[in-house]
Amino acid sequence: MTQIALSDLPKTIQALLTQAIQTGEPVTIAQNDRPIAIISPIQKSTRSAFGSAKNSGKIIGDIVEPTSNLVTWDSLS
Repeated sequence: MTQIALSDLPKTIQALLTQAIQTGEPVTIAQNDRPIAIISPIQKSTRSAFGSAKNSGKIIGDIVEPTSNLVTWDSLS
């Protein structure tokens, strides 16, 4: 992983971004030898956007059924 000082960032940002895209390696930005940020390329999703939520939900009841017993609500009587 490449590490660069915050003070050097404005001069080298273009080269660092190109390097991160080409190699896939993140770049750490440090201030006083302490890491403060990481620049990394976005990972392309392997899942299709269409149908990506298939089989991810669970039906737990009837959607038109009351959520609670209406007798317990004083303001409705």
